[in-house]
Amino acid sequence: MSSSSPVARLVDALEKLPGIGRKSAERMAMKIARDDKGLASEMIDALADVRSNIRTCTQCGSITSISNDPCRLCTSSTRDDTTICVVEDAMDIINIERSGEFKGRYFLLMGRISAGRNPIKPERLKQLSERIHGGKIKEVILALGTDTESDATASYLEHLLKNDGVAMTRLAMGLPIGSSVAYSDPVTLARAIKGRVKAS
Repeated sequence: MSSSSPVARLVDALEKLPGIGRKSAERMAMKIARDDKGLASEMIDALADVRSNIRTCTQCGSITSISNDPCRLCTSSTRDDTTICVVEDAMDIINIERSGEFKGRYFLLMGRISAGRNPIKPERLKQLSERIHGGKIKEVILALGTDTESDATASYLEHLLKNDGVAMTRLAMGLPIGSSVAYSDPVTLARAIKGRVKAS
């Protein structure tokens, strides 16, 4: 397959999606190229619709429609204005919402402190600081990952916001449901012990 062929270009584009490796991108591209039931046209229409009608929320940074900006989570009168949950990615908001436990507001970093891919833009950190200074925020929940870059991001944010008079918390980390102590790594166990709660 020539590197300039339409299918090769499609493979290259699909491979840029998160979680899609070269082989998966090739299988998807071949499915789209061979489909005679209009899959390619359906995808073109859906992508054009997203490109024309979706934007980032001017308040939290998540995705929303152009006609609903700020997004429904930022404008809902039932949300708690005193608590803000800081996340790295828009999918994090979706997953936290699925839990049904968090009722506050969100702020999407759109990255993390990293020398590699997807670093946080300085203006996002400035916007977060301004939002906390200018509102009724009493607690900032850092709902970040557990890898080195996310830990560095959390530490930096704690330092950045430490004089703002808000409580800084992180999500409890420990053993996932259905796992065993015997199969847990030392870092996970250490965090589980530090984050232990009173038995009911």
